[in-house]
Amino acid sequence: FPGIEVDEETIVSSTGALSLKEVPEKMIVIGAGVIGVELGSVWSRLGSQVTAVEFMGHVGGMGIDMDMSKQFQRIMTKQGIKFKLNTKVTGAKKEGGKITVSVESVKDGKVEDMVADVLLVCVGRRPYTQNLGLEELGIELDNRGRVPVNSRFQSVLPNVYAIGDCIAGPMLAHKAEDEAIISAEGMVGGPVHIDYNCVPSVVYTHPELAWVGKSEEDLKSEGVEYSVGKFPFAANSRAKCNNETDGLVKILGDKHTDRLLGAHIIGPGAGEMINEAALAMEYGASCEDIARVCHAHPTCSEAFREANLAAWSGKAINNM
Repeated sequence: FPGIEVDEETIVSSTGALSLKEVPEKMIVIGAGVIGVELGSVWSRLGSQVTAVEFMGHVGGMGIDMDMSKQFQRIMTKQGIKFKLNTKVTGAKKEGGKITVSVESVKDGKVEDMVADVLLVCVGRRPYTQNLGLEELGIELDNRGRVPVNSRFQSVLPNVYAIGDCIAGPMLAHKAEDEAIISAEGMVGGPVHIDYNCVPSVVYTHPELAWVGKSEEDLKSEGVEYSVGKFPFAANSRAKCNNETDGLVKILGDKHTDRLLGAHIIGPGAGEMINEAALAMEYGASCEDIARVCHAHPTCSEAFREANLAAWSGKAINNM
């Protein structure tokens, strides 16, 4: 981060945040995207007073549904995390064992100094493509340091392939793994296909946040008419038994064909449950298809079925 030197002791990256020697009384997190809220949530639950400073006007990073972002922020705030949105960090300095962080409101220019014991810098990751000799081979990088590839993951040199974090797309291990499998199959003449719309994203907080497919903002920008189905975990028997009732399942379906277009989950086991949505989307399932599949009781995944039922028919069964 410009002007802030990471020492992995009091000014830390996500790596240093995993090995702090003690729980800091106060922690400031630069960035309220996926990594920022994950690690901020961990240290908050361990007892630290956490404040996340985010330049954008929402939490959860890129691709998140704005409705779910607001719900997620509300839950994290209830757990004790403070958020300063639409705010940029202008500098940080160490003073007497503390760190003073200077911030400025993007909207009105209001300046403020904040003091913390640890500063966690979570402003995203960059591909590791420098000093690898790519330029000498004639492989040019894009403006974000990524390797341009074709549909078979070949660079401008047909015998040099690139996948994962060093090419375009979300920096997710499961996305990279699928690209590795598909590119290897393509090398021996197999078909090459991946639907990036069906790659799920998960935020590993408590409760978890997960989504796959389109957000409401995506569908509005694309001019697609859609229906919405929601089901809260407060009405789910397994979640109530476990005392994990925060969150909901939100389903977006095509208004005319009922095809499942997007699934968004905040709640217990969201990272597991989202894979059912990914499977359904890969096979082109409708919301009715999912609503008619018998789900074991009592399980949290019943909420997924109920939300699909609401998207298809307009009303869930167990949400009065």
